[in-house]
Amino acid sequence: MAAIDPDDLPKKKITHELGQDLALLSVGELAERIGLLRQEIARLEAEMARKRASQTAAATFFKK
Repeated sequence: MAAIDPDDLPKKKITHELGQDLALLSVGELAERIGLLRQEIARLEAEMARKRASQTAAATFFKK
């Protein structure tokens, strides 16, 4: 039976769970998670802005 090369295994996607224990994470791992969370915040803010613009357009249209 051939040995499994760890490089051939699928890489686990880095995720962050709110309230997760951070004690075992390195400074680099924490920085990487902060970057991911900042990207997600930007994505959420962009979607919120898009929805607000849609609401404003609808309100303006129906006021006429």
